[in-house]
Amino acid sequence: MNSMELALRPLRRHLARLAQRCVALIEGVIDPYRPELYYMRGPGPKCRARRQAGLRD
Repeated sequence: MNSMELALRPLRRHLARLAQRCVALIEGVIDPYRPELYYMRGPGPKCRARRQAGLRD
């Protein structure tokens, strides 16, 4: 290892930590999880049709 690589090692560590913090901040702000997309909205039309057919019989 030459002296330039040794001098840049602390800077590289600092930049790596800074990059990790930036990624964590961006992931915290842009949360891809949207629970309203996963909630069940109730029975669908086929289920309703089966129930009505069962009630008619």
